[in-house]
Amino acid sequence: MTDNNAAVDSAQKLATRCAKKMFELDQATQDLGMSIDSVSPGSATLSMTVTEKMLNGHKTCHGGYIFTLADSAFAFACNTYNKVTVAAAADISFLMPVKLGETLTATAVEKHRAGRSGVYDVTVTNTQNQTIALFRGKSRTISDKGPLDV
Repeated sequence: MTDNNAAVDSAQKLATRCAKKMFELDQATQDLGMSIDSVSPGSATLSMTVTEKMLNGHKTCHGGYIFTLADSAFAFACNTYNKVTVAAAADISFLMPVKLGETLTATAVEKHRAGRSGVYDVTVTNTQNQTIALFRGKSRTISDKGPLDV
């Protein structure tokens, strides 16, 4: 294995360990039935099935739950480096309604990371792989100790 391959493997192992530890500590994500589908340095994919308790008065998924799924994917992506990193700002655009029973998938991708700041884009898709929301999060690293140091 080359040095570059070893570094990539090491970074992937760190990202996986951070996500596992964060998930153990993240009661909100667990209580909403989210699962981590994949994680790698600077990215994460989470999914969640829309339940009856998540429906609004229009019988579609309440936007707050969609935001929470996207925000969780963002959080797992920006904490893959084992440094406590939190949201500094976030914005979401809802593109189409989501129905009961649909599985939503949020894929977060790091767009920029320098110093203590980062920018992450999250695409939320439905069961038919249609984009239902676009989220952009801005992160701030607040400690060099991360999920593995808790």
